[in-house]
Amino acid sequence: MLNLTGVDYGPVAVGRRLAAIMFTDLEGYTALAQADEAAALRSIDAQEKLIRPLLGAHRGRKIKSIGDGLLIEFPNARDAIEYAVDLQRAAYEFQSHRDGPRLRIRVGIHLGDVEQRGQDILGDAVNIASRLEPLADAGGICLSVQVYDQVRNKVPFQFQKLGPKNLKGIQGSIEVYRVVLPWSMEDSPRQSEAQMRRLAVLPFVNFSPDPADAFFADGLTEELIATLSQLQEIRVIARTSVFQYKSTPKPVSVIGKELSVGSVLEGSVRKARDQVRITVQLIDVDSEEHRWAATYDRDMDDVFAIQSEVCRQVADALKVKLGPVELNRIEERPAVNPESYLAYLKGRALLLSSWAEEPFRQAKEQFDRAIALDPTNARAFAGAARARRNLARGWDPDTQETRATIQAFTDRALELGPNLAEVHLLRSGITSDWSESERELKIALSIDPSFAEAHWYYASFFAAHGLIEEMLREYGLAEQLDPLSILIQIQHVAVLSQLRRSEEARKLADNIGRLAPDSPNHHTALAWSAYAVGDYPRSLDEWAKVGPNDHRPWQSWVPIWSYALMGEREKARGMLERVRRGKRDPGVEWSDAAEFTVMAYALLGEYDEAFRIMNEAVERGDLSVDQLRCEMGLESFRKDPRFQTVLKRMSLA
Repeated sequence: MLNLTGVDYGPVAVGRRLAAIMFTDLEGYTALAQADEAAALRSIDAQEKLIRPLLGAHRGRKIKSIGDGLLIEFPNARDAIEYAVDLQRAAYEFQSHRDGPRLRIRVGIHLGDVEQRGQDILGDAVNIASRLEPLADAGGICLSVQVYDQVRNKVPFQFQKLGPKNLKGIQGSIEVYRVVLPWSMEDSPRQSEAQMRRLAVLPFVNFSPDPADAFFADGLTEELIATLSQLQEIRVIARTSVFQYKSTPKPVSVIGKELSVGSVLEGSVRKARDQVRITVQLIDVDSEEHRWAATYDRDMDDVFAIQSEVCRQVADALKVKLGPVELNRIEERPAVNPESYLAYLKGRALLLSSWAEEPFRQAKEQFDRAIALDPTNARAFAGAARARRNLARGWDPDTQETRATIQAFTDRALELGPNLAEVHLLRSGITSDWSESERELKIALSIDPSFAEAHWYYASFFAAHGLIEEMLREYGLAEQLDPLSILIQIQHVAVLSQLRRSEEARKLADNIGRLAPDSPNHHTALAWSAYAVGDYPRSLDEWAKVGPNDHRPWQSWVPIWSYALMGEREKARGMLERVRRGKRDPGVEWSDAAEFTVMAYALLGEYDEAFRIMNEAVERGDLSVDQLRCEMGLESFRKDPRFQTVLKRMSLA
């Protein structure tokens, strides 16, 4: 039999046998290969140098390489575990040399029957091991209960139970464990503290006599998220993710794992006329014990004081020392008319309820009412500007008058509330000056480091400048802060697919499938994932499953690009003409529509028309270039000197 490692392991049994199967994978290899192929190859070489001397000592047999991963067989579970720990120790020591290539390995191990087929091995044990590997942390080891049962009390390592997991393509759930590596325990106090300071504020329960006051409980939840997000040492999960638990009772321990947080803040609200009772408790996810709890009986006028007090108490419970700037921000108590504040909360709830015309119009009415009741309500001005901007993205005319109104409301909000992160995010989106846009984004994030939406916007900023790795970093930060946001993940899988980072796109599409199986969002993600590998027919099939009642802009445009890339020019051109003759897509800004059209003509090879449209859009101030920068099918288009000329006109070159 062919010896793949250069080490003599003796005869290999033919036929079926019991074996411990290991899969390994290099974390971040695909991205590294895209950015720096030479560095990626050095990582592979470094991995091979670590593996070769260790295999013989533990009776391991390398079956094959699978890209940056390995399939390895051991005669028993103990050899496999001891080898895995030695491998990770060697990788950890290697990683400590900062000038060396990145080398963070994931390991999955399962015990079961395998069958020899030539130089390969097959069987459920191989499949299960391959599904366990992605569950491991970078630099970590995951194993099935079958392996754990064989090695517990026989090896000097600690194990942590991760619970039952459903593995793709495997029937039933499997109990999974991880090895607690000795060197990782050295950092555990710091990591534990950081995890403890990842906080989810769950939707407050409404105990008010009037069910219509539910918006007040939701609004208070959002206000506490915004206030706590201003603390530099705490990372607060965004509204989009936590509000998915509003009508889904789950234990705190489960919610904590799903959101990757160490602490949960929950409570209830009872509002009666001008009086309010608020109960709050901070809970440790691991122990499910209370770290702190309080009840407040106050007038509505004191609602901001309650928020400030909760913020201080949470910081104290999490052992966070507040600096003078943070203290000043959370102590700010705007003297807002209570009725104006309630109208603002109604508008806020409507604005964030869904991306649709009617909620935006109702939100606009509530914000305008809040301003009429109190012309000093900075939040209401910010909400009014945002509602108008959303309506101008597909439902109302995007006129100079509309833009002037949005600008005026934003300026007034800034004047009244210079420390509101959402105001600076608004300003970053309405300015045509890229330097000013970045400055406002940085201010927003300095005020609110947990502002997932600001990281998302920053990703678009970097994309427009052609800074792809920086863009992907910001998407990653946005997802950490809003882990259940389908919208952020859909945008992320789109750019990964356009960059042809197929493995990363597939993994993200799989995650969207876990969050929303067989939904329009899942089919959208699958369509993009197929696009990433050039399987355009399958991508088109998935777009057809999105459904006409769940319209999304890409559904009209990506099939056109796909047909162009397939060489079916007449189909692409026919669809393009129909879309351009049709009604404006709801939710699509003119700048996006211009970019989508440019991409279609460019992918058809009609560069003259593409550049004509680009220049006209630049004249109007209505052109975005995020996706033009990411789409790998446009490499020759981007090399055309006219592309650089347009970028210079936009101050992007």
